[in-house]
Amino acid sequence: MHTPELLTPLWDDYELIDSGDFEKLERFGRWITRRPEPQAIWHKSLPEEEWQRLATATFKREAGSEERGLWALAPRQPEQWRISQRVGDKRITMRLGLTSFKHVGIFPEQAENWNFIFESVRGLIEKGTTPRPRVLNMFAYTGGASLAAAAAGADVTHVDSVRQCITWARENMEESHLDGVRWVVEDALKFARREVKRGHLYEGIILDPPAYGRGPDGEKWVLEQNISEMLELCGRMLAPGGFLVLNLYSMGLSALLAKSAVNQIITAPTFEQFGELYFTDRSGKALPLGVYYRCKK
Repeated sequence: MHTPELLTPLWDDYELIDSGDFEKLERFGRWITRRPEPQAIWHKSLPEEEWQRLATATFKREAGSEERGLWALAPRQPEQWRISQRVGDKRITMRLGLTSFKHVGIFPEQAENWNFIFESVRGLIEKGTTPRPRVLNMFAYTGGASLAAAAAGADVTHVDSVRQCITWARENMEESHLDGVRWVVEDALKFARREVKRGHLYEGIILDPPAYGRGPDGEKWVLEQNISEMLELCGRMLAPGGFLVLNLYSMGLSALLAKSAVNQIITAPTFEQFGELYFTDRSGKALPLGVYYRCKK
């Protein structure tokens, strides 16, 4: 059995400045956000006065809500701005925005997976497997992984149940001067079932499911209840020699769990890697931000 690996990406436009007391202080480009972080169970290293001085956007939960809230903005802090990141020999641009659910439109730890996706697509092209590998990205959000695949030369199908996220992702594609992405507003599980019935295969599959979610027609997604069927469908859609990337954010789920679940449907991968994605703040505290599993069939 392989040993879990801890991965953290290199960024110019992102930095975890400090974390603790269930919050994190982050720099996105020139702007600094302060928002809740349930895994930052330790104490902050910087004093409260420094957090207040540095933060240009602070998320405050609504009374009685665990998720929704409002942002308090410093003068000149924009509602939207852009950052970029090098992926392979390309650069992608992402538009950020302050949402009522504390998110800003990007999960910067995923840049590690973007590099893997880019290299895997390029590898398939260089091997002559196909001139334009087909990549399916489900629960695709604002499209960082889709852009990484497209930048490498893939024909990408981007699936998300929220139309606003599709619009956001399309904007990111245009900002990055890319094309070759097919946009699908649909429940991911429903889409996967239909693709299996059609016999469609993909050289790459990316799964980034939430703990809970709703499809556009009210379909209910519960990670623990639905992930097994989703992985079975992915195993049937993944072409020989293709790659799969799975991310899990739900607290309490481990990388070893992800490995065991995927190994039921891909029994002898030619390559596999699993572990945690994290960032280290300026004081050296390592903040885990999700588990990943990736393999090649």
